[in-house]
Amino acid sequence: DHSNITVWSTNLTAAVRSPVVAELLPTGNLVLRDSKTNGSGLLWQSFDYPTNTLLPHMKLGLDLKTGHNRYLTAWKNSYDPSSGNTWFKLEMRGLPEFFLWVKDSLTLRSGPWDGLRFSGIPEMQQWNYLNIVYNFTVNKEEVAYTFRVTTPSTYWRLTLTSDETLQLFSWNSNTLDWNMIWIPTESQCTPYRICGRNSYCDTNTSPICNCIKGFAPRDPEKWLLLGGSGVCLRKTQLNCSGDKFLRLKNMKLPDTIGAIVDTRIGLQECEERCAENCNCTAYANSDIQNGGSGCVIWTSELMDIRNFATA
Repeated sequence: DHSNITVWSTNLTAAVRSPVVAELLPTGNLVLRDSKTNGSGLLWQSFDYPTNTLLPHMKLGLDLKTGHNRYLTAWKNSYDPSSGNTWFKLEMRGLPEFFLWVKDSLTLRSGPWDGLRFSGIPEMQQWNYLNIVYNFTVNKEEVAYTFRVTTPSTYWRLTLTSDETLQLFSWNSNTLDWNMIWIPTESQCTPYRICGRNSYCDTNTSPICNCIKGFAPRDPEKWLLLGGSGVCLRKTQLNCSGDKFLRLKNMKLPDTIGAIVDTRIGLQECEERCAENCNCTAYANSDIQNGGSGCVIWTSELMDIRNFATA
């Protein structure tokens, strides 16, 4: 600034012998590179430090080599672009999932990636009709979400707004303005853990919280008084021999904190492992593509489940 005080700088520490060039790429990525290279060997890029917006080809998630987590931070308000108190961040808690934080409160969970979409955001299926292709990568180097647009003449952005919502926008070249194309469906079942343990939320029932079949409210009177937000307990305790499983369809998978994940086995072996573990409460495929693969096993009480009319 005018007082010669540094207001902002990159964390770049690499030494280069040739001059460094700053270049704004057509994707919107501002990069620093060695002037002797042509688009390769980037020293720094703005795409690694998102603010409130995700652009095509930009990644959200964790760089496992450096530990750097790319996440969205909302503006303080629609007129103040400084960082607010709302974050949309990937966390490794069992299966990787995105969580929406407002101040210190966890308000929304995306559900884990099921190979096609995040299980808690079924509306993502609509994006296929918008010429948008999205991908979730899990390997030794990164765990990251990105999307691209198959029609290069259109411009898109996914933005975390100051009113705590994710919104997808498309640029209208006729009106020279951004049109909101998609926003997650808001309902009574949206908030994180709106229902208690071993229950699921369903907007088509009253109350919206329902004990899973085989469970009952610990305190029926309190359950009715609180609109079904209490704890559900097993009607009959498991004996770890000859117990049967109940299939739940069109569900957002339970919170995966502490879940056991093995991507090498299929559903049959997953069921067998769950049956052999007296602490196992549920199991599922980690990837539902091509008939299903991978295994997730829960060994604690099931939380933050939601039933969708379609999935």
